[in-house]
Amino acid sequence: MLTVEDGKIIEEYDEFINIGQAISPKIIKLTGITNAMLKDDGISEERVACDLKKRLTKGTVMIAHNAQFDLSFIYFLLKRHYPDEADDIVRNMKWLDTLTVLKDRKEYPHKLADAVDHYGIDEVNFHRAIDDTKALYDVTQELKLERDDLGEYINIFGYNPKYGPDKFRFPFITYKAQYYQHYGVLPPDRILPRK
Repeated sequence: MLTVEDGKIIEEYDEFINIGQAISPKIIKLTGITNAMLKDDGISEERVACDLKKRLTKGTVMIAHNAQFDLSFIYFLLKRHYPDEADDIVRNMKWLDTLTVLKDRKEYPHKLADAVDHYGIDEVNFHRAIDDTKALYDVTQELKLERDDLGEYINIFGYNPKYGPDKFRFPFITYKAQYYQHYGVLPPDRILPRK
């Protein structure tokens, strides 16, 4: 996670979570993260939940690519450690899904790696979370430069109508069907959030 104020990164949060069990050789090969790294450098899930609670304050804008995943991950982590506060923490924030924005701006495919390539951002190690986060920061800057309408997408998550929205839906998020875009950037009157 990056903490950004006035467009500047003021903090990087990058921790291993020691889950108390071994990770598979496939994950080790993919990420370069070893069991020894988790044992020696990992912190408890409880500490991560505490760190998140301190940072995710009312009015904070959380930006994620496929934000439904991140929101769910954060919510259930907080729910395990702060069951009486988790709902208010995530509800009182603002959520921006760059995947939803990208689907209005660019033809398929829409992975973060595709956005990095599309906007000419330097090569990224996509198997480490902090590198993904830095790439997302750069992509978000490019999206804002391209068209300054990101505020229109706050708490709006697009979904593929073929599959429907995620089964677990948050009541403070508006879920809208979003078809794949094949014609370049949509004009402002046709972006997803418009009623």
